[in-house]
Amino acid sequence: MAIDDSLSLLTRGYGFGAHLWRRTRVGARAVPLRLLGKPALLVRGAPGVELFYDGSRTARHGAMPSIVQRTLFGIGSVHSLDGDEHRHRKATFVDVAYEDEQVRRLTPLLGEEWGRELDAWLAGGTRSAYDAGIGAIGRAVMRWAGLPGTPAATTRWAGRLAQIVDGFGVPYSPEYLLAVCNRHWSDRHARRLVEAVRGGRLTPKAGTALHEWAWHRDPEGALLPARTAGIELQNSIRPAIAVARFVAFAAKELHDHPEWRGRIAEETVQRRSLTDGPVAVAFAQEIRRTAPFVPMLPAWATTDVELDGERLRAGGRVLLDILGTDTDDRSWPDAGRFDPSRFLGVDDYEAIPTFVPHGGADVATGHRCPGEKVAIAALAAAVAALSDPRVTVLDEGLTVDRRRLPTKPASGGRVRAARTGRCPFH
Repeated sequence: MAIDDSLSLLTRGYGFGAHLWRRTRVGARAVPLRLLGKPALLVRGAPGVELFYDGSRTARHGAMPSIVQRTLFGIGSVHSLDGDEHRHRKATFVDVAYEDEQVRRLTPLLGEEWGRELDAWLAGGTRSAYDAGIGAIGRAVMRWAGLPGTPAATTRWAGRLAQIVDGFGVPYSPEYLLAVCNRHWSDRHARRLVEAVRGGRLTPKAGTALHEWAWHRDPEGALLPARTAGIELQNSIRPAIAVARFVAFAAKELHDHPEWRGRIAEETVQRRSLTDGPVAVAFAQEIRRTAPFVPMLPAWATTDVELDGERLRAGGRVLLDILGTDTDDRSWPDAGRFDPSRFLGVDDYEAIPTFVPHGGADVATGHRCPGEKVAIAALAAAVAALSDPRVTVLDEGLTVDRRRLPTKPASGGRVRAARTGRCPFH
């Protein structure tokens, strides 16, 4: 019997996929393994994406290990659904997060909150890029979602949600136990918000995430249980707050590639805005390509499947190698080089089949994250703020532990006011 690779996943982290690909021929699209005692197939590239998101051959329900499902996504969330039930609930996520009007509504809030973080650095603040990202994105997205609370209160809740993201992948550590506690607190808090809306004590605007989830009905016309509605409310805002991890990577790459920092700063001056700059967006996209949130995603094979000469019987796991697909030599020119120019002028990034940092396939009918546009907008605003010549990213703490899931630069990216520097708008 083949050796189970579960322990190797825990010890190798983001290097797990590369380790497996060394077992097979160069350029292979599939490699067999055993995971949690069951046969599995790791796939990558466009053929792997096509297989993984083919609902006639795979299903997501129950494929995610329970310790991840319970902590990160929540019990009964959309991530555990398939078929018509998944599409029905996914439609609300599309309405509250994916539509361009919703992103346009969020963008000025992101600019405002990142402006506040920039001012804080200039005043002598010492928050890391990661912590600033939690605060700025958290406050912006909670206002956008219709949630009540002072800036201090929403920053604290954003910190709890960020810690859930930080701790879900380390079940062997106290951080996981803290994530479980924060999950419990957040579920209770979100449930109470939903109940307050249904009881008439809160009246969020129609179209906001709080309003839509409070009144969301299942395919039979029944309101979701308040706890489930609260979980989906969190799933509408937590992925945006998780972008803070990308913000830490942005700080590192801006430090390592000062020529791009200069280009983005010039663009920001010309546009007089921290948001929607095309160069900043391209930089954000390359961050997402090279520093994905998780290395892979699981699904069940619902029928016998075959890819690139490798077979897997129904009931086995199909694992999509996210990192291996986003950095695949057969899919990306000079794939190992950090080069934001590959995204300049690319508007329809969803049409790139091997660009899957937020999942693949169709947003409305498949499992691609509907919050992807929000993530890009939040990260691009962060990139613009971090490129301001009046602040600098320190050298220390930029190493990345690629065995830890999820990971980021160790310090989160230390940002300080530069010794010299004039306001870029004057």
